[in-house]
Amino acid sequence: MKASANIKKISERKSNYNFKKESKLKKNICIIALMIIVFSFLFLTVGINFKHLDYAMSQRIPKLIAIIITGGCIAFSSIIFQTITNNNILTPSILGLDSLYILVQTIIVFFASVDSKFIVSKSNNFLLAVIIMIIASVLLYKILFEKSNNNIFFLLLVGVISGTLFKSISTFMQVVIDPNEYAALQNNLYASFASVNTEILLISSVIIIGIIPFIYDDIKTLDVIGLGKDQAINLGVDYDKIVKKMIVIVAILVSISTALVGPITFLGLLVTNVTKQLFKTYKHSYLIIASILISIVTLVGGQLLVERVFSFNTTLSVIINFIGGLYFIYLLLKESK
Repeated sequence: MKASANIKKISERKSNYNFKKESKLKKNICIIALMIIVFSFLFLTVGINFKHLDYAMSQRIPKLIAIIITGGCIAFSSIIFQTITNNNILTPSILGLDSLYILVQTIIVFFASVDSKFIVSKSNNFLLAVIIMIIASVLLYKILFEKSNNNIFFLLLVGVISGTLFKSISTFMQVVIDPNEYAALQNNLYASFASVNTEILLISSVIIIGIIPFIYDDIKTLDVIGLGKDQAINLGVDYDKIVKKMIVIVAILVSISTALVGPITFLGLLVTNVTKQLFKTYKHSYLIIASILISIVTLVGGQLLVERVFSFNTTLSVIINFIGGLYFIYLLLKESK
């Protein structure tokens, strides 16, 4: 009787501890969401001329939507990628996937004329690039992850070399092509927050909405995959099927974020590690939501500073890449110890 009473007390204490922990996580998520609302309101209203309210909103609202979509795509893809690789340093950008997107766009312009429907139509161009990215990412998974056993130094080396190779080939092709074609290519690559392509914005939103039910049931499975390949398989997870599906999702999200605003190399690394420091939990249902919200706060607040404080004298990607680069070096030194 005494033993069963002690077990019951321990169970109740554990239950209360989990309840308090989850309440704290939800509270932190609500605080970050409130920050997004405040920053978004300031982003839409600061410096506005109310005589031209309709025009100002037509410019700022699509920009805000692009920031939210970009932040969500980068955070979600980075969290998934780190879970798959079982490493907190790797992100799709560090392994050169955004450089691959730029190469794909360059190849499309190089081999097709400027009048091609894959250049003129932004949606066709985007969809073709996404398909090529998916194929390349699956091949990357087959060649890289299945044979390297997630060796961190090997993966980083391959990522640096791959990114440099993709950029070098892209630069060579851009030098060779006609100046008019080069101008068309730049419009496809660097949309930036200042000039959002609404056609891509719409199709990106549709794709993301379509992805949500496709992966919703697999979110909890990521908790198990985070334990490692062998443990996940022993616990009954169809590891290869889930990982291949997630690699495809990562490729799509990287394509969307790069198409909207161009590559922001270290944002995913910065956001995911800050999230894991603030939210010390293994549950991806919390980690994913928190990382998306933190990413959106970073982008909205950063763009607000760039526009209203720095008066466009710098860009948001430069600031994020500088801070993220320093943080990346810190993480490498920390991991080596």
